[in-house]
Amino acid sequence: MVAILKRGVTDSQIESLCKWFKSKGLDTHISKGHYQTIIGLIGDTSKIDTDLLEGLEIIESATRVSEPFKSANRKFHPEDTRIEIAEGVAIGGGAFSLIAGPCSVENEEQILSVAKSVKYAGASVLRGGAFKPRTSPYDFQGLREEGIELLLAAKRKTGLPIVTEIMDASHLEFFENVDLIQVGARNMQNFELLKELGHTKKPILLKRGLANTLKELLMSAEYIMAGGNENVILCERGVRTFETYTRNTLDLAAVPMLKELSHLPVVVDPSHATGRARLVHPMALAAAAAGADGIMIEVHNDPANALCDGAQSLTPKQFEKTAAAVFAVRDAIKM
Repeated sequence: MVAILKRGVTDSQIESLCKWFKSKGLDTHISKGHYQTIIGLIGDTSKIDTDLLEGLEIIESATRVSEPFKSANRKFHPEDTRIEIAEGVAIGGGAFSLIAGPCSVENEEQILSVAKSVKYAGASVLRGGAFKPRTSPYDFQGLREEGIELLLAAKRKTGLPIVTEIMDASHLEFFENVDLIQVGARNMQNFELLKELGHTKKPILLKRGLANTLKELLMSAEYIMAGGNENVILCERGVRTFETYTRNTLDLAAVPMLKELSHLPVVVDPSHATGRARLVHPMALAAAAAGADGIMIEVHNDPANALCDGAQSLTPKQFEKTAAAVFAVRDAIKM
């Protein structure tokens, strides 16, 4: 349930109302916008009479929310959320970021080279896998803690904040200096991991699962937010369909749909969606045109010899071209 307050309501009146809600066993989520204040009620609201609420002097209207996701719901928070990744770098609420880097951190020379090139091309966040979930146990599993240390070294050299994937809650100690923690598609419904991330204040990049609905993605975001961490960024990275010419099928309709349902920022990953480097450029432009708050692209200085996902990785020169085109599309849709 959401209660929209009348203009001119004082902080003391809001505090008094929230205390009354809490006495009824409800948690409250206050969203103050430019023109109105909304109180979202979380819990069993069946005993709350909407007519009673609307009869209160300070309440404009009260509406029941039918969707099971509450904190992520736009009805609770009408304005777009802006999430600060690092000083001067944000996603959402009008802020756009390009996230780029290799699928896996392989060595110091590789990650430093890629970091410098993507920063030059306009990326504001460096991605790189340290802990790698792989389908085969015989494939490269990542450098683990050493990979994070190499990412941090690249951060010190370039100033780019970093994002890397977490696979298990027991690894959280290694992510203390990571700016943005990624939850991969395979872990989207790892609810124990999501609960632990809810107790942190780190921004979380939550990827949609291989065969999950948008509602399920938002419910996974709800797990994190219910723990107290509201810094969640949603990521569309393609879903598995019957199509075989691409690695996955990129669901670009998810971008405007998620924005209609939720206030959280939405990022698109065309690299994992297509699995083919030549398709990344047009899909990145389409994602920008669809209104994505960020785009995440895999870039490798030597894709042919990459230890992981070389077929979908752009070279630095290709990324430079794609980044320029993405920014041009962004400028065009603002007109």
